[in-house]
Amino acid sequence: MIARVMYFVVSTALLLGFAVVVATGVQLMASGDGPAIGIGVCAELLVVIGCWFLWKTYAFGRDSGRLAKLLEAEGGLPVDELARDEHGRIDRASADEVFAKRKAETEASPEDWRAWFRLAVAYSDARDVPRARKAMHRAIDLQARGTG
Repeated sequence: MIARVMYFVVSTALLLGFAVVVATGVQLMASGDGPAIGIGVCAELLVVIGCWFLWKTYAFGRDSGRLAKLLEAEGGLPVDELARDEHGRIDRASADEVFAKRKAETEASPEDWRAWFRLAVAYSDARDVPRARKAMHRAIDLQARGTG
């Protein structure tokens, strides 16, 4: 829940910043000065790119949350079987062991979005965020195509 609130707060601040950049870009383009027009156009393009990234991040979170709800309804969410230290941090050896299990499961069923979802969670537990995101994207794509 806290992640959603933080996403909303940061997104709102970002959108307000985008509004300021758009207004400034419009003023620069209206100035009639060549370099100012160029800077204004670049500012507008940066806002478009920023909005695209914000949308993609939102869609990723929405879609991965949807898959988590589907998996929960099926009773297939990965069970937290990780050993932790006295501070609650995940033990690396335990994360590696669970990861190996999830990887084997995914290799056995490469078209099953559920396996890819669980692999994404294992990557995340192992603190490999780029691969976790790739695996989750794969799960989202497979589920959208209706495979698995």
